[in-house]
Amino acid sequence: MRTDYCGKINKKHISKIVSICGWVNKKRHIGKIIFLDVRDQEGIVQVVCLSKNKNVFKIAEKLKLEFCIQIFGTVKERLEINKNLNISTGEVEIIAFQIKILNISKKLPFDESNCESNKNLLKFRYLNIRKSKILNNLKTRHLIVKYIIKFLNCNNFWNIETPFLTSSTPEGARDYLVPSRIHLGKFYALPQSPQLFKQLLMMSGIDRYYQIAKCFRDEDLRSNRQPEFTQIDIEVSFINELKFCKIIEEMIKYLWLKIKQIKLKKIKKISYSESMKRFGTDKPDLRNPLELIDVCDYLKNLSFFKNFNFKNDRIVTIKIPNGMSLSYKKINFYKKKIMKYDIKIYDFIKIKNELVQKKHFKKTIFYNFDINIIKKIFFRNKIHKNDILIFIYSKKQKIHKWFEKIRDIIALDLKIINKLDWSFTWIVDFPMFKKDSNNNFTSMHHPFCAPKNNNILNLIKNPELSLSKSYDLIINGEEIGGGSVRINTKKMQETVFKIIGLNTKNNTQKFNFFLKSLCYGTPPHAGIALGLDRLTMILTNSLNISDVIAFPKTTSASCLMTGSPHKLNKIDLKDLGISTKKIKKKK
Repeated sequence: MRTDYCGKINKKHISKIVSICGWVNKKRHIGKIIFLDVRDQEGIVQVVCLSKNKNVFKIAEKLKLEFCIQIFGTVKERLEINKNLNISTGEVEIIAFQIKILNISKKLPFDESNCESNKNLLKFRYLNIRKSKILNNLKTRHLIVKYIIKFLNCNNFWNIETPFLTSSTPEGARDYLVPSRIHLGKFYALPQSPQLFKQLLMMSGIDRYYQIAKCFRDEDLRSNRQPEFTQIDIEVSFINELKFCKIIEEMIKYLWLKIKQIKLKKIKKISYSESMKRFGTDKPDLRNPLELIDVCDYLKNLSFFKNFNFKNDRIVTIKIPNGMSLSYKKINFYKKKIMKYDIKIYDFIKIKNELVQKKHFKKTIFYNFDINIIKKIFFRNKIHKNDILIFIYSKKQKIHKWFEKIRDIIALDLKIINKLDWSFTWIVDFPMFKKDSNNNFTSMHHPFCAPKNNNILNLIKNPELSLSKSYDLIINGEEIGGGSVRINTKKMQETVFKIIGLNTKNNTQKFNFFLKSLCYGTPPHAGIALGLDRLTMILTNSLNISDVIAFPKTTSASCLMTGSPHKLNKIDLKDLGISTKKIKKKK
């Protein structure tokens, strides 16, 4: 039906007869001329309908926004004064000699000027995609997948699918369960990731595997999380952590070159402990210069800090460059955030000049310290005139939680992050385990990560000191992916299960097939799962993951367009051997 896409018409088409198909994006009636902006997935082109062509003009008068049309016309160069260089087709226009109305359209059921609060944007998602930047986001998503597949195929990876209907295993969030009609009372689980299956593929003799995998997690949602998401799943046999990360790094460089035309340098590596110490988070945005600076070596022996606990406490400072430009309202907001995290000892010291004298700190905590200690703290923080120095003494965990939240807020207020820069970081050397609210050990990532020191006795004796061969890829403060070298012996896997309490009879049965597989010459192997949705979100400068997914769910995990999830009738439930009952909501 078409010879060319609307957005592809350019000066090369001048004097040629073309046929385009699309939707009426805009209409301007100026006496004997009607201008139409016609839109398709590639962009917009201007169409001119002249009154001397009566048939064309008559149909053009009937057209309304979003009518689906076909136009035949001749491409002409616009007058210099009328050229619009903001769009790719802005130097030309089409003089229509035939118009066909392919379909009419009602008025759109949402107000484009009030997009943020309009629920109909999700209810009529297909129209929202057609009319918004989401169309371009989906195009970028397609290109990301295209280039990733091209890179992996060229590096001898095999694309292999793994099952959707599988067994429920306790390895993270809640599973989405699917009842079996044939095996009444039994359930499949939708995969949270293809973790076990991709490891089984390595045991099957597959050397390099990848999959654009759909995954499902029944958990609370937020701006960068959906109940169903897509990950780029990769696994390689006979490889160590260093070489595996190099492959992924080359893939990311290739992707940025193709999508952004940016040539990336080597990606930095930071240990988990260093990241927490400097930034209070394992997802640091390195474009942000704000850091936690330890000063406990200067102050820990003072009577003021007589209860200092080396294991749990920190004494830190944070330099806010040119912080005195901030309003009292902003500074009070930061103070309220500190109090929210129950940090008792803190102060904001304004640096009015670079001359360090005791009298300058009369109303601050620094007045309790020797002038030489103050000078040392200033030197370590590289203090300048008009800076603000935040001083904090509290539990490590409280400081880290507060700083993780406030760090980007302060940087945003001061405009000290260059949005044109990119921050790529590998976070490595994660602890194998962490403690939960009941003081029990749980996996820091998941229970299949191999320990750095492959010694079972040391792992049992000092689980809290053990590090894993795991790695997270962080881009601009967003965790894009995580992976590890995997455990490849039954004895080590059973030891890890025991430490985290997965050695109960019920859990052992669920993992029995996997433990058995580790008995048959399992090769060393490593892998990663990269979030396609988050990757696309970053590459399209989107703020919400739903802007890069064609048909996303709401924050309550429902679909406004289809009305799902639905209630099933009693007959359907009976076929599945299921009955439902009302649960009283807690007051």
